[in-house]
Amino acid sequence: MQDTDPIYRADCPSRVILDQIADKWSMMVLAVLCEPCRFNGIKRRLDGITQRVLTQTLRKLERNGMLTRRVLDGRVLGVEYALTPLGRSLQGPFSVLFDWTVENMEAIQACRRSYDAGEK
Repeated sequence: MQDTDPIYRADCPSRVILDQIADKWSMMVLAVLCEPCRFNGIKRRLDGITQRVLTQTLRKLERNGMLTRRVLDGRVLGVEYALTPLGRSLQGPFSVLFDWTVENMEAIQACRRSYDAGEK
């Protein structure tokens, strides 16, 4: 009998996938892309993200099949990103997590203050 469930093993592909889709920037990019959007539009909506991190996040999400990248022709070239059906399927679970975070934000901040003050 194996002591460790296969999904908890270090070599389980789920670890890499979770790491790539559950980081804060990936979750926020997926939330912003409720409709197709250009790179600069995404960057404007995500206060604090650098161009480098946004580029890395978009590439990672595209590689994982969560979004598509389309080069727009015209006088000024542009790139538009949109969710795939797979990426759209994460909107439900992520919105539940986001709603939980907002609902519990004050309680969590109070716990942090208490912990930091040594009132464990």
